[in-house]
Amino acid sequence: MPHNVTFIPGDGTGIEIAEATKRVLEATGVDFAWDVQEAGIDVMEREGTPLPDSVVESIRRNKVAIKGPITTPVGTGFRSVNVTLRKTLELYACVRPCKTYEGVRSRYDNVDLVIVRENTEDLYAGIEFERGSEWIPQISAIAEASGQDAIREDAGLSLKPISEFGARRIVTYAFEYAKANNRKTVTAIHKANIMKFSDGLFLEVARDVAKQYPDIEFWDTIVDAICMQLVQRPEAFDVLVLPNLYGDIVSDLCAGLVGGLGVAPGANIGEDLALFEPTHGSAPKYAGQNKVNPMAMMFSGMLMLRHLDEADAADKLEQAMADVIREGTTVTYDMKQDRNDPSAAGTSQVADAIIAKLKS
Repeated sequence: MPHNVTFIPGDGTGIEIAEATKRVLEATGVDFAWDVQEAGIDVMEREGTPLPDSVVESIRRNKVAIKGPITTPVGTGFRSVNVTLRKTLELYACVRPCKTYEGVRSRYDNVDLVIVRENTEDLYAGIEFERGSEWIPQISAIAEASGQDAIREDAGLSLKPISEFGARRIVTYAFEYAKANNRKTVTAIHKANIMKFSDGLFLEVARDVAKQYPDIEFWDTIVDAICMQLVQRPEAFDVLVLPNLYGDIVSDLCAGLVGGLGVAPGANIGEDLALFEPTHGSAPKYAGQNKVNPMAMMFSGMLMLRHLDEADAADKLEQAMADVIREGTTVTYDMKQDRNDPSAAGTSQVADAIIAKLKS
């Protein structure tokens, strides 16, 4: 039986990246029944929304989806489709492996760590008040009553909810992931020294959950300290579990350790739904140029294969990609030692090279 999978090409360069990924996944020999759904800027112009209900319904029906990058306007415009999907579908765990492959331009070797980011709470919950909102004076009055300084009248305001439920769910997921994947250490990241009732709660819950997993070593550290430690000795870390905002920032830092967002996959996991996507943006200025690196979405496809219990196909795909990266001849400009190397391959040529490895 084929796997029913919602396939969302995205916009910008997402369309060509997604097509290259689809070809590679099919070349593994796994049978897919693709349910193609459109979302993004182009859909916004046509339907008045970047995320039609049909997309969400498709993911709920198929339980598994893979998505190309989708543009998020900065400062104005519609809210992030990525964030909306995670919240609407309760995809509470964002899993981002960061692993070095021989041939990738990086200052580090032997990095193999996994970011587990809470996806639904924290400052990304979207509870915001615009400058001049009638709520600002009322919230300011509450702050003053609790002994804090008044909030300036010209301030914008974002609230940071972290619940015991949300913290326990994501930390438990991180430990279960470590257990299932033979990982030895889980590190909880926080700023509990400053935000004692939000990050403090996250840390309290993490320490409590850790007691249930005596075979897995537990560490905790402050977010600014982990940023320094990661660039000094990234090989010392294994699974990192973080609230939403820190997880977003630290996952990009870790992607930088292993060669950049072009090789950084992502998975968003819920109780019975999963959405796989690259962690980079849509780079619309390069759309249609057959230029952008498709490997992050291909590695996301590899994660999807593992989720679908297609471990052999996932291993085969990872090896084929690793071989192409190591050889360095059929890779995009960003993976060349010199980004101006005229021998750089295009998006579709990278797919061709990986498919050739899969079939050899």
